[in-house]
Amino acid sequence: MSPGNEHPHQVSCQLLLIGGGGHALVVAEAALLSDWVLCGVHDDADAPSVCNMFGLPRRGTISALLSGPAPATDGVRWHLALGNLQIRARLADRLAGDAATILHPRASVAPSARVAAGVFVGAMAVVHTAASLGPHAIINTSAVVEHECVVGANTHVAPGAVLGGNVRVGAHTLIGLGARLAPGIAVGDGCVVGAGAVVVRDVPDGTRVRGVPARPF
Repeated sequence: MSPGNEHPHQVSCQLLLIGGGGHALVVAEAALLSDWVLCGVHDDADAPSVCNMFGLPRRGTISALLSGPAPATDGVRWHLALGNLQIRARLADRLAGDAATILHPRASVAPSARVAAGVFVGAMAVVHTAASLGPHAIINTSAVVEHECVVGANTHVAPGAVLGGNVRVGAHTLIGLGARLAPGIAVGDGCVVGAGAVVVRDVPDGTRVRGVPARPF
């Protein structure tokens, strides 16, 4: 990874999770395996799943974070551990302090890859040579980001999806479960690529595609 990126086994810092549902469970376990110290959760549920699983206190709600002033972090790092891309984008704009990058120890991230703050890379995911991941991107379980790909800010590459070499994906885009993007394809901002889709043509901003080959819907 590029200079300044954190290695998952070189951190020993308190971490606050923003979100307490299913994705937070995955993030929390990866963080614990990478020597983070979990100190709490912000979530709107009275009893978030991640609190029950890991015995964490709920320190506040997401609704309050979206409507009130950003809380003081006092040196605690935070990570967006929820899946809704629209809410994630709003939170990223409001929260102060340093966002934590979480790389599962069973992920493979090339030394030449560039990984921005707040990124999550899941178990068995692969990020290859000279790839670039924007702030708060999610590269989920077993996803593959091939050489020289660019993944935009707050974009989610879902489990099992594969981006061929030199693919460009914009910000706030969802690449669905098991989708395949052919080498050199460009997908714009705010797009949705359906589960299992095979994308062989560029996808303009704000477009939803699905199928084999992928077409707008």
